[in-house]
Amino acid sequence: MAYFIQQLINGLTLGAIYGLIAIGYTMVYGIIGMINFAHGEIYMIGAFLAIISYLVFGDMGIVSIPILLMGMLVISMIFTAAYGWTVERLAYRPLRGSFRLAPLISAIGMSIALQNYVQISQGARVKPIQPVVQGGFQLFTQGGFAVQITYLQIVIWVLTTALMVGFTYLITQTSLGRQQRACEQDRKMASLIGVNVDRTISLTFVLGAALAAVAGLITTLYYGVIDFYVGFLAGMKAFTAAVLGGIGSLPGAMLGGLMIGLIEAFWSAYFTIEYKDVATFGILVLVLIFKPTGFLGKPEVEKV
Repeated sequence: MAYFIQQLINGLTLGAIYGLIAIGYTMVYGIIGMINFAHGEIYMIGAFLAIISYLVFGDMGIVSIPILLMGMLVISMIFTAAYGWTVERLAYRPLRGSFRLAPLISAIGMSIALQNYVQISQGARVKPIQPVVQGGFQLFTQGGFAVQITYLQIVIWVLTTALMVGFTYLITQTSLGRQQRACEQDRKMASLIGVNVDRTISLTFVLGAALAAVAGLITTLYYGVIDFYVGFLAGMKAFTAAVLGGIGSLPGAMLGGLMIGLIEAFWSAYFTIEYKDVATFGILVLVLIFKPTGFLGKPEVEKV
């Protein structure tokens, strides 16, 4: 039982990271109906920016943990949001009126370009970082196995919950959220009633990239090592999470992320760890067969 609870804690932490990345996928899809396959690389860039800002603050002699974490978060979010805005301007906006496959191919090309850009500029070797948030406490011990939870895991849960609540409020209660929902339903009609469609879509990319930056920072702190290829697999799993939960649904994206995290944690704990990705994508296949819209997704109504 103790081992099960420990894996539950680990799975929820991993799922929170996937959920943050998945929200970026589902926000973009909800408005323009396209999958931003460069989003995984945006997450990877956020992780690299976190390490770079950590080194810069270290050279400046800043040792206060709260100031260090806040500075890493703000810098990573600002610059990663700029990358997200650039992806929208270069890979999506010029092709928005083209056939549906064109932006998809452009996004894949942007993903490869960003991946190689980071490889050339930062090198191919893994980049480690010293532990910033350390410590934790022991919940209980059973059969000689101690169930532990770290302070960093608590920070991840609290931060993820706060961001989820904040973005839900943004979408449902603010003017920007109403504009996003209007663009989701009918972009042409939204433009006719005064909604700046281009600005709304750009802001959606920026917000999704900022969330990916938070996930990149969390990953850097949690695992302590990253490389230029880390965005590909994490992006694919986050996309899987968005599909599982229901593409276009923010709660669905978080639910899917938690499901993927729990599947990986429990499969790695009780079965062969080499096949955890097979289990993840196998469950995706089953969900798509029996519930194509995902758990919280809504059937798409074709306008005629």
